[in-house]
Amino acid sequence: MRVLAIDQGTSATKALVVGDDGAVLATAEAPVAPVAIPGGGVEQDPEQLWESVCRAGRQALSVAGVGVDAVGLANQGETVLAWDRASGDPLSAAISWQDRRAVAVCDGLADRADQLTRTTGLPLDPYFAAPKMSWLRRHVTNEGVVTTSDSWLVHRLTGAFVSDAATASRTLLLDLDRRAWSPDACHAFGLEPDDLPQVVGCAQPVGRTDAFGPSLAVSGLIVDQQAALVGEHCLARGDAKCTYGTGAFLLANAGPRPLRSTSGLAASVAWQLGPEAAYCVDGQVYAAGTAIAWLVGWGLLGRAEDLDAVGGSVPDAGGVTVVPALNGLGAPWWRPGARAAVEGIGPGAEPAHLVRATVEGLAAQVAALVRSVAADLGAPLTRLQVDGGLTRSRLLMQTQADLLQMPVEVAESPNATALGVAALARLGGGEGRILADVVRATAPRARFEPAIPAAEAADRLGRFEAAVARLLERDDGSGR
Repeated sequence: MRVLAIDQGTSATKALVVGDDGAVLATAEAPVAPVAIPGGGVEQDPEQLWESVCRAGRQALSVAGVGVDAVGLANQGETVLAWDRASGDPLSAAISWQDRRAVAVCDGLADRADQLTRTTGLPLDPYFAAPKMSWLRRHVTNEGVVTTSDSWLVHRLTGAFVSDAATASRTLLLDLDRRAWSPDACHAFGLEPDDLPQVVGCAQPVGRTDAFGPSLAVSGLIVDQQAALVGEHCLARGDAKCTYGTGAFLLANAGPRPLRSTSGLAASVAWQLGPEAAYCVDGQVYAAGTAIAWLVGWGLLGRAEDLDAVGGSVPDAGGVTVVPALNGLGAPWWRPGARAAVEGIGPGAEPAHLVRATVEGLAAQVAALVRSVAADLGAPLTRLQVDGGLTRSRLLMQTQADLLQMPVEVAESPNATALGVAALARLGGGEGRILADVVRATAPRARFEPAIPAAEAADRLGRFEAAVARLLERDDGSGR
């Protein structure tokens, strides 16, 4: 079965045509442009998101020159908008997962934070969808419905009003044990369960679309990071991957039973197939590619592609420590008001030291997530699989292996998200019985082994963690 796989992301929509054997027959990409809003806002034009989906999908099909049998759609997860169910017209901008304006919503629910986490598996944080949905209702419009972006896109494609269980589990509204909307969680955010989309599986037909030409079944739906978990063949408990893009997102397969993190991570649905589901724990670094763009903006790099040349021109960070919390700190700290910090600049510090320290700061945050995963799963990880645009940086990947003291394996394809949703679309279209039947395991494109002693890695991580502690002492939680 050939499928069209759409990965609607933060800065671009990617489309792949995937053949019967899982090989990529064609790719296309259409850029989208998030816009920063004063006060911590990040918005996107919903019509631009829609047009990018259509344009990338049609272009990929044109390049492939072959027909496909089904479509799969991966989405941004925590991005939300208000829209009219009758017309399909957007009633607001799309509020990006990066948007931090819902801090006050979360502050007002502080006394219910523990109960919300017990119900949904998620910490109370403006990163997730429900605080943004509530913020939209308070500040923008009471008209129409307010949902994550996938429901709007699928409605545009097929007319259906649905959200897959993995995406729904990123809202702070889903009862993780029942995989159904929680009335208590919905009412906490001033939302009605009856106004939310039907929760469906990740591999089943939900309707047909002619948005790409011939009528095609839409049979695969999933949030982007869980799609990458599938695409990297992390199908067994303890398998873990990290995607390095605008942010860095680490997920670990937690098996077939829901759990609650005791180490500061989020717990959510990895995928649902029929009545059965797999679960995952995850954490996120809000600024990965964003941090590199910051270096470019300040003139420390001429362009992002210079990262290795500049950062590799010095043997170490020269005593400089960077906590690249440009959009606050996510797991395991959950401090949305935190701001980036730079320490240790002395007379001998050069721009290259600041670049290298930023790379180390990013890798150190991922290392903190890996430790939390090991605590939650009761066993250390033995390797980390990685994908995304920043995996092209050998400096970042070697630094990550050094700080983790474990191998880092770079996925063969940079399109793990699209390949994951392609596998789900094939499964939903009737090919195969289980995920292993439709996910192709591949050898890594590159493998990085630790090149420094464990004691040196521990020293570097200790300096970073001390810098984080000092940053958190200064943060009053307001983001000002």
